[in-house]
Amino acid sequence: MKNKLQTCLASIREKTDFKPEIALILGSGLGDYADGIQIETTVDYSEIEGFPVSTVTGHKGRFVFGYVGEVPVVIMQGRVHYYEGYPMTDVVLPTRLMGLLGAKKLILTNAAGGINEHFRPGDFMMITDHIATGVPSPLIGPNLEELGPRFPDMSEVYSRRIQDVIREAASDCGISLREGVYVQLTGPNYETPAEVKMCKIWGGDAVGMSTACEAVAARHMGMEIGGISCITNLAAGISKEKLDHKEVQETADRVSKDFKRLVTKIIETM
Repeated sequence: MKNKLQTCLASIREKTDFKPEIALILGSGLGDYADGIQIETTVDYSEIEGFPVSTVTGHKGRFVFGYVGEVPVVIMQGRVHYYEGYPMTDVVLPTRLMGLLGAKKLILTNAAGGINEHFRPGDFMMITDHIATGVPSPLIGPNLEELGPRFPDMSEVYSRRIQDVIREAASDCGISLREGVYVQLTGPNYETPAEVKMCKIWGGDAVGMSTACEAVAARHMGMEIGGISCITNLAAGISKEKLDHKEVQETADRVSKDFKRLVTKIIETM
């Protein structure tokens, strides 16, 4: 894993010496956010030796380096998911890579199913904590000491300071903001009503197939993390409707303008 990381890092550094302050991983509905920033350079995942490539429809596969306002950022336009068949170390490799490129802060976004019965499709939920029991930890295996300690503290994965920034940014943008706990399961199938009930008993407010593993890897490296879920549908058993990816995409697209305004405001004030 260490060799793979160094190979990917060297491959990117051959193409750019850009040093980002903030890293951003784009979920469904935010995919084209990177197209609207001041782009300095882009690097396709396929150009990076040994890099895992996303196979999900609607996810572009590239890093975008540029500026949001005056803030230097690296944006992951299309993420890799565990359900695509990659080992978890490959799933979090892009996150680690952005940290090694210089990013000290990470904003994670995703599309998620609402477990909390007060949530509605189109709501934004700030992630205050997560449950990742349903997926393997990205830290299993030999510890990479140069990244972080063997047994990293996870008592504050999502920075309280960044949570305050997100609340303030949402208020300034006039955007209603929910808060809650995100549960990551493997996918790619949507959850059964019984699984959703289990997540609710655990204390989850939203469920999805990404994000928590990336947050663990970033926290291991000492990065400061913020997370936002777009609630694109109500989870099975909460709603009587059948779930499909088209509905998720349609809801994400409908609220993407507000999502982009919120993310921009967060980055500019972080």
